[in-house]
Amino acid sequence: MAKTAIAYKEKMKEMSVLSLLCSCLYPETRKNLVGEFQAGMEVKPINKRASGQAFEVILKPLSPVSDTAHCVTSPPKKDVSLEDIQKKLEAAEDRRRSQEAQVLRALAEKREHERDVVMKAMEENSNFSKMAEEKLTMKMEQIKENRQAYLASIMERLQEKERHAQVVRRNKELREELTA
Repeated sequence: MAKTAIAYKEKMKEMSVLSLLCSCLYPETRKNLVGEFQAGMEVKPINKRASGQAFEVILKPLSPVSDTAHCVTSPPKKDVSLEDIQKKLEAAEDRRRSQEAQVLRALAEKREHERDVVMKAMEENSNFSKMAEEKLTMKMEQIKENRQAYLASIMERLQEKERHAQVVRRNKELREELTA
């Protein structure tokens, strides 16, 4: 079994990656490779088991012919004219221009959005400043009015006390006159 695995690995090394890729792209080449690959191996069934079937795959030894058989030619190149090249270059230039214009549009939109955000922030800041100034002015006026009202009430009490003191003095004088 170990010999089979080693032989299988060597067989796989023979097939180049390029030939595998080409076999995927060109079916006629794949048929040739599959035919060669099947020709290079032998499958023997082993007695049946309860779990299923078993097979033994035996790969044939390397042959000098197989190296040349695996060489796959590259696909034929398509003739490209000068007009085709120019069309492709123009198309590429158009794509580049449209992509550049799209990037510039996106940048302009971003700048416009940033400008709008800054203007809105400045407007909100200005409104906040005005509101704060108005509140402060109103508070200062209220404090001034409260102070004036407090001073007026103190003056009123003082005058009331003075009047009461005069009444008391007059009553005292009248008592002294009546008692004398």
